[in-house]
Amino acid sequence: MSSVQYRTLVRANYRQLSQSIQGFKPRREQNFLVAEIGKVLLGHYDAARRILVAEAGTGIGKSLAYLQAGIPWARLNNKTLIISTATLALQEQLINKDLPLFQPHCEPAFTFTLAKGRARYCCRQRLQDLVQGKSQISMFEAADALTPAQQTQLAGLWQALQTGDWAGDRDSWPEPVENALWTQIQTERHSCQPQLGHSQCPFHLARAELDKADVIVVNHALLLADLSMGGGIILPEPENCLYVLDEAHHIAHIAREQGSARLGLRSARRNLEQFNKQVPQLAAALNDDGQNAVNRTQQALQQLIPSLTELYKQLQSAQRAGDLTPDEQDCLRFAAGELPGLLTHALTALKDEHKQLAQGLSRLQSELAEALKRQPGNSAVSAAMAAVSLQQLHTDEAGSLCELMLKAVGPKHTPPARWLEQSKTDIVLCATPLAVGHLLEQWCWSRAAAVVMVSATFTALNDFSYFRRSVGLRADDGSQYLRLNSPFDYAGSRLIIPALGCEPQDAGFDALLSEEIPRWIKGETATLVLFSSYRQMNTLAKTLRDKGHSLLVQGEAGRQALLELHRMKCDGGQPSVLFGTGSFAEGLDLPGHYLTNLIITKLPFAVPTSPVEEAMAEWINLSGGNAFMQLTVPEASRKLIQACGRLLRTETDQGRIIILDRRLLTRRYGPALLNALPPFSRET
Repeated sequence: MSSVQYRTLVRANYRQLSQSIQGFKPRREQNFLVAEIGKVLLGHYDAARRILVAEAGTGIGKSLAYLQAGIPWARLNNKTLIISTATLALQEQLINKDLPLFQPHCEPAFTFTLAKGRARYCCRQRLQDLVQGKSQISMFEAADALTPAQQTQLAGLWQALQTGDWAGDRDSWPEPVENALWTQIQTERHSCQPQLGHSQCPFHLARAELDKADVIVVNHALLLADLSMGGGIILPEPENCLYVLDEAHHIAHIAREQGSARLGLRSARRNLEQFNKQVPQLAAALNDDGQNAVNRTQQALQQLIPSLTELYKQLQSAQRAGDLTPDEQDCLRFAAGELPGLLTHALTALKDEHKQLAQGLSRLQSELAEALKRQPGNSAVSAAMAAVSLQQLHTDEAGSLCELMLKAVGPKHTPPARWLEQSKTDIVLCATPLAVGHLLEQWCWSRAAAVVMVSATFTALNDFSYFRRSVGLRADDGSQYLRLNSPFDYAGSRLIIPALGCEPQDAGFDALLSEEIPRWIKGETATLVLFSSYRQMNTLAKTLRDKGHSLLVQGEAGRQALLELHRMKCDGGQPSVLFGTGSFAEGLDLPGHYLTNLIITKLPFAVPTSPVEEAMAEWINLSGGNAFMQLTVPEASRKLIQACGRLLRTETDQGRIIILDRRLLTRRYGPALLNALPPFSRET
C-alpha cells in the first residue's frame, strides 16, 4: 500500500461523506485529527512504533475522524480495526449511528460488529441439560431445585434458542435473567471443550462472526481481558490489529482491575468441600483409566481444604490478639505491600497446593474429554466437565491471588496494593497491581500494528505526563501526542467563582451551600448541581426540599428516567434542577436548553480511602515525591475539566458555571487548575 493510494482513498471518502450529509459543515480540527492519525499510521513519525495519543475537545467529532483515517488503512493492510470504549453509550453511538453513517461512503467497503465476553452468552449444552432435568453438578444439583418461574424462563430460553428466535446472548433477551440462574447456563472458558461441539454454540457462532468483521467494537474490560491472556482468544492477535481506544483515560484504571485478584478463605473452602463431595460422581463418569486423575485431584483437595481452614483461624487469632487490626471499613492494608510472616508462610504453601490442584483438574478434564469422545452426547460426562471447568476457574483465580500477594518487587518497582477485608462471615485476601504500564507495554503497545488513543481529557494541568506515566509510555519512545481545542464558543459562557465566607473543609460549608444553591438556581430553567459525595447531596436535597424546592436527585430513580423527566420539564418550560455526583460529571449529554446553569459545589479532590488509592499515594511519598501534587491535583484537574464539559455540548450552546469552592483562588494549586480549564469568561 502506498501513502498516495491511502491518502487518495481518505480524501475520496471525505468528499462522498460531506456531499451526502445535508448541511454538512467542515470542521478544521476534525480534518487535522484525520491527517495526524494518517501520518502515524503511515509511519511518518516512527515506522516501528505507530502510537498516537490525541486529546480532542468536545465537538471536534473524534469518532468520525478515526473512522475516516483508520478503516481505509486497516483494510489496505489486512488488519482488523478494534474500537474500544469505556461506556455503553459510546458503543451504542458507534454501532447505531457513526458506523452506519460512514459505511455507505467508504472505500474499501467494510463490515462491523459488536463483541461481548463469554459470560454474556449461554452454553447450549448446559441450558439443554438443565431444562431436561439431567444430572447437574453445580449450584443446582438437579432441575427440581429450580423455582417454577425459573423453569418456565429456562424453557422459554431453550425454545427460542432452538427455533433461532434468540441468538443466545443475555442482552438480547427481552426479560431480565437473574444472576444466580444465568451463572448456571453461561459459557465459561474452561468448559468450552471441542468435544462438546461448537457448531451451534452461541458464543462460538458470535466468535465466528468476529473473524469475518473488518471493524469490531468492544469495551475496555473485554479488550484488556483478551490481551492479558495473550491476545487472539476472543479478538484477533494484537499484531493483526489497529486499536482505537476511545475514552482512553480509563485504560490504566481498568488494567488495574483486570490484574486484581481476591480469595475469600471460607467461601473458597466451602466451594472445595462441595466439589470434593462431587468427586465420586466424577469418578463414575470415567473408566478405570481416569482413576489416577481422580486420585490426584482428591489428594490435592485433602491438602488444600485444611490449609484454608487453618489460615482463617490464624488470622482470626491474630486479630483477637491485636496483631492485625482492620480499620473502620473492616479493611487492613499492608503498608508498602509488606506481608506479615504469618501470611507469607501460609500463602507460599497455598500457592503450591493450588498448583497441585490445577494439575489434577487439568488431567481430570482431559480424561473426561476422552470419555466424551467415546460416548458422544453423554450428559453425565458433559455435566462433569462443566463442574470441573468451574473449579478450574476458581483455582486459577486463587492461584493468581497467591502469585500477586507473594510477588517479589525490586527497589525501583512499585509493589502491588495488598490487603484483607473482614466481613461477618469471611476474611478476603485482596491484591491489585498499582503500576500497570509495563503490562500494557507487554500486552499491547509493543505488539499492536498501531494504536490510536483519543479522549477529551488526557492532559492534567495542561500536560500529558500524568497520563503517560499511568499507561507506561515515555516521552522519547516514538509515541506521538496531539492536543486539539474544542471549536465551541467558551468565551460566550461565564465561569463564576463567588466570594464565599468559608471553604469546603469548614464545618459550616453545608449550611453555606443551602443558602448559595437557591441563590444560583433562582430564575434558571435548566440546572445541574454536582456534588462530591452522596452524603452531601442527599443532605442538601432534604434541606432544599424542606424549603419548597423541586429537585431530581440521582439515585431516587434510574439515570435514564431522571434525564427523561428533566428533558420533559425543560421542553414544557418548567424549571428543572438535577442533583448528581461524580458519575453525572462524565458522559452526561444535555445539549442546548437542557443545561444552561451548571453548579459545582466542590473541587473533585479524591480522598484516598480505598486500599489502592492509599497504596498509590504511600508509594509516591516513600519514593520521595508529593502524592498530593503528583496524584491528587492532576486527577482533580482532569475531573474538573470533565465536569465543566457538561455545559457546552454543541457549537451554539451557552450558559454559566458556578464553582462554590474558593480554593481555586486561595491555594497555590488554584491557578494551575483554572488555567487548565477551557477559556470561559471568568467572574470572581
